[in-house]
Amino acid sequence: MPMPAREIEKLIKASFPDAEITITALAEDNDHYAAMVTSSAFKGKSRVQQHQMVFDALKGRVGGVLHALSLQTVAKD
Repeated sequence: MPMPAREIEKLIKASFPDAEITITALAEDNDHYAAMVTSSAFKGKSRVQQHQMVFDALKGRVGGVLHALSLQTVAKD
């Protein structure tokens, strides 16, 4: 079952309330997205740690319900 972009944003916002999120569909199948997430929670974290935090917020859906997510993260000052 595909995952709509608004559900991805909802899950990320639940973990990072201050997040600025931009989600772009890479295909019209609700399965392939690119996301840019900016949050103060990323401050002092490595890029790998930031990505792990976002994947944790998505609660195991990446690779399952959500087939592919290209992710960029930025620490907000």
